[in-house]
Amino acid sequence: MALFDCTCEATSGNARALSYETAHGTFRTPMFMPVGTSATVKGVTVRQLRDLQSQVVLANTYHLSLRPGADVVAEAGGVHAFMNYDGPMLTDSGGFQVFSLADTLKLDEDGLSFSSIYDGAKVRWTPEENMRIQEQLGADIAMQLDQCTPYPAERDFVARAVDLSANWAKRCLAAHKRPDQTLFGIVQGGMELDLRLESIRRLREIEEESLAAGGRRFGGFGIGGYSVGEEHEVMFQTLGPVARALPEDRPRYLMGVGNPTTLVRAVREGVDMFDCVLPTRTARMGTAFSSQGRMNLRNAKYTRDFTPLDPACNCPTCRNHTRAYLRHLVKQNEMLGGILLSIHNLHFLLDLMRRAREAVLADAYEDFYAEWMASPAAQDY
Repeated sequence: MALFDCTCEATSGNARALSYETAHGTFRTPMFMPVGTSATVKGVTVRQLRDLQSQVVLANTYHLSLRPGADVVAEAGGVHAFMNYDGPMLTDSGGFQVFSLADTLKLDEDGLSFSSIYDGAKVRWTPEENMRIQEQLGADIAMQLDQCTPYPAERDFVARAVDLSANWAKRCLAAHKRPDQTLFGIVQGGMELDLRLESIRRLREIEEESLAAGGRRFGGFGIGGYSVGEEHEVMFQTLGPVARALPEDRPRYLMGVGNPTTLVRAVREGVDMFDCVLPTRTARMGTAFSSQGRMNLRNAKYTRDFTPLDPACNCPTCRNHTRAYLRHLVKQNEMLGGILLSIHNLHFLLDLMRRAREAVLADAYEDFYAEWMASPAAQDY
């Protein structure tokens, strides 16, 4: 298979099982991407990621461009060599981080200006500069620079963001040249279905114009601007039609979502890829995913509970440590507690998507979905 070829191996209803070729190997969907914002998944080593059978790791352009700097990462041989991870990687454009720091943001048609969270230095990004930085970082997948809207937001504001994101998508696609890296476009539009469909129409028009001029197409599509404060039921009012309006021959990536039940539901709607800091962030707070629902290890009921964290799980944490020991680590603020719970939570989501893929391949996703939705875990997420 050629670089960035996407093969649909099976469907089950709207759920899909894809394989996607990158310069650092093939990844298969449905899949969850651990977030390694600053070229590290917090508390988890590269070897542990491999042992967990993680496929794609996400790093963040905003943070890496500020520290240690994209030039440093490039000098190291790119983000793979810098962190010694030899699997596929994706860099978020950093747009979400910039727009979440609205107090320092100045936005215009040509780009955006902001202050570094590290030292207050003034930074200017155009779509072209963002592409240059992501090419320096060298992940297998880069994301376009876009404007992410909050929730709630006025329709006129969301419509302007769709227009700006489309204009920037065109410039990103024209500027992006690195042959061993592909670029994903991003769908915006808030909770307005017609605006999201317009965003998709614009992205498809942009790549048609690019191809007609001898340029490139998008390697896949991110679905941005969800999980920004709205109830998940609000998201699901439009997510399915949005996902299914995207091209069938490339991955659909729901950005920033890591709730287990949301993943299971979104796969059913036709989504292929996910990322979120939720599994590691909640782990550092002493919370674990489990087949019985969310577990707060600070709870006193685990003080003398010498059973595995989740008897249904075969991750290293569950194989080797008890709830009582994990609670002890959490209560003592021992860093090992967050590490062990991060390993477990990542395994939980990675394994959930592995089982989802098996269900698609067996054309039994509806059964898998019904079983999950009837489980104790589903009622707690």
